[in-house]
This record gives sequence, structure tokens and C-alpha cells, in this order.
Amino acid sequence: MITITLVKFRHRPTKEEIEKAPQAIQEAGAKIISSYWTLGRYDAVVTVEAPDERVAMQGLSKLLDAAATETLVAIPREEALKLAGY
Repeated sequence: MITITLVKFRHRPTKEEIEKAPQAIQEAGAKIISSYWTLGRYDAVVTVEAPDERVAMQGLSKLLDAAATETLVAIPREEALKLAGY
């Protein structure tokens, strides 16, 4: 399963928080596919592959002191088209 997480920092992250984030996600059993710092409404976008929602949530929940997140489940286009009957 793929998730896309939109991140809004609660404060300027410390170097320790920046280094801790990928470790927390990986320790939960998920894999970071991509990570970008962004301009605009959100400060970062992280794409994660996890076996299920629980693993994704476990990794991301360790970051909630430093950031507010909004996580979206991503379904590949071709699979979504089949599910929708196209």
C-alpha cells in the first residue's frame, strides 16, 4: 500500500527531528519512497510504502510532536480504473 503524507511543521524542526523522522517510519516497518520539502501550504510531502494502514500510522504517529500531517491512500491509476469499471 502507498500513502502520500502532507506535512505542516508545528515549529522549525531541529536537526535531531529531521534525522529522527525517516528512522521512525522505517522502524515501524514502512519504506520511504520519496520525500520533498515544499513551498506553499505544506512544508513537506512524503510518499511511503507500508504493508497496511496500521504500519503507516505507527511510523507517522511518532512525528506528531513536530508536525501536523494529512495522509492519503494512493491507488495506482490503472488499478483505480479497473476498480471503477473502466
